[in-house]
Amino acid sequence: MTAPLLRQVDRLQPSQPSQPSQPSQDGDGVKIKRIHDFGGGLDPFLMIDELGSDRPDDYIGGFPPHPHRGIQTLTYVIHGGLTHEDHMGHSSTIRAGDAQWMHTGRGIVHSEMPLTDHHGLHAFQLWLNLAASEKMSPAEYRDVRGEEMPRLAGTEAELIALGGRWARDDGEAVTGPLNALAGNGGVAHLRLAAGGELTLQADAPTLLAYVFEGELQVGDTRVPAGQLARLSKGDRLAVASATGGQALLLAGTPHREPVAHYGPFVMNSQAELQQALRDYRDGTLTG
Repeated sequence: MTAPLLRQVDRLQPSQPSQPSQPSQDGDGVKIKRIHDFGGGLDPFLMIDELGSDRPDDYIGGFPPHPHRGIQTLTYVIHGGLTHEDHMGHSSTIRAGDAQWMHTGRGIVHSEMPLTDHHGLHAFQLWLNLAASEKMSPAEYRDVRGEEMPRLAGTEAELIALGGRWARDDGEAVTGPLNALAGNGGVAHLRLAAGGELTLQADAPTLLAYVFEGELQVGDTRVPAGQLARLSKGDRLAVASATGGQALLLAGTPHREPVAHYGPFVMNSQAELQQALRDYRDGTLTG
């Protein structure tokens, strides 16, 4: 596994040194930037990947049919698009500004094939861990279009809520349409113009910001593009940018349960992983 990119940000203590993210690939040779890959105490988030290239050869192979059990995935597109198909008969395409959510539960077999626009492809995919009580639940799938996502404004700033509740420090709040994210998860896209600022309530036990454009001032710490900041739980979170920037904000509540991981399966024990592999081999993974 590659080393995740993580900067520990605490408004009362100096930040710890960060590590560079590692290039990787998945699916049929799709080049990705792996921001976080299990471990690291970011429960309920297991994996955070950024797909981004203006070279079709870097991603055109896509992600042919493959199984999952025990997780949720959330894919959010900045540029380009992805076409999803699964064993339940869903077939749909998301494009810039759209998201797709997949609750794999006991099992799903799906594919994701990239599309391009004049900017190429730029998207994020998150893996969220399901609680033990949900790992064998029925699979579900949902698309969310950009126009369904509410906005929260600041000074030269805009927060787009995909899921979870996001509130300014003055109490104004919005709730994203993806209201069933594992671990009470929340995901938002933050855009700041030059001189922009936004102060949010910050009461989630796990609170993260991945800066993917420009540079943001998070509390007392500067976070440049390509870094994931783990933020302190507190009463408020001030984010600003002198030059402008964009970030993905993530919030959640840890399950604090054992994690057993093998490829596309995430369970709580090795015995459950072996059962998932047997179920996939004998064709009973999806029920």
